[in-house]
Amino acid sequence: MSAVDYQIDGQAYEGWYLPAAGRTNAPLVIICHAWGGLGANEKQKAEIISKEFGYNAFALDVYGKGKRGTTQAENEGLMYPLVGNRAELQKRLAGGIAAAKAHTGATKTAAIGFCFGGLCVLDMARAGMDVLGVGSFHGLFRPAENIPQPRIKAKVLIEHGWNDPMATPDDVLAIAREFAGSDWQLHAHGLATHAFTTVGATGDATQYHADTDRRSFAYLKTFLAEVFA
Repeated sequence: MSAVDYQIDGQAYEGWYLPAAGRTNAPLVIICHAWGGLGANEKQKAEIISKEFGYNAFALDVYGKGKRGTTQAENEGLMYPLVGNRAELQKRLAGGIAAAKAHTGATKTAAIGFCFGGLCVLDMARAGMDVLGVGSFHGLFRPAENIPQPRIKAKVLIEHGWNDPMATPDDVLAIAREFAGSDWQLHAHGLATHAFTTVGATGDATQYHADTDRRSFAYLKTFLAEVFA
């Protein structure tokens, strides 16, 4: 896995790239990080995408090179300004997609994301970015105020923990209405809370759940095979 420096509007960003294991001309899966910034969890998922799924994996950096959070306050300070300014977030996402495609030369691209990254990939779909499909894992569902009536072209997979306090049953119904008319699917996992794919997460609201992690990635593997067919 190698670091990749890229720029958007003169600002430096540092992503991570892992080529497809044993394949050439493989499709590309972009990975969007959780609220703390690009770190160990995204790199672990990149290993799965590359070695088990056989796709190129490129983890984006949405915050900027060297900008990472280690506490709740730091994470909130990095995430909330972008959640509140979706046009800026979408600009960074589009720039990251362009950098990843330029670095890999891939012609077929999908994106997955976790927590804040789940919101990021849903915004990629909302904004009609250059991705064939997106997968949101324990993502935030807050709509993008700058896209009041999105026209979703990408296929959409949502893997959701039913006990996630950051995405309530009302939020699930709301995103189903928002994405009506598009090719979306949602799997709700009854024993999962937030962060169910984040190895090491503990707590009442954010907790790793091995069975849900395994099942959700089995769904993802099938989804990506369909998207890239």
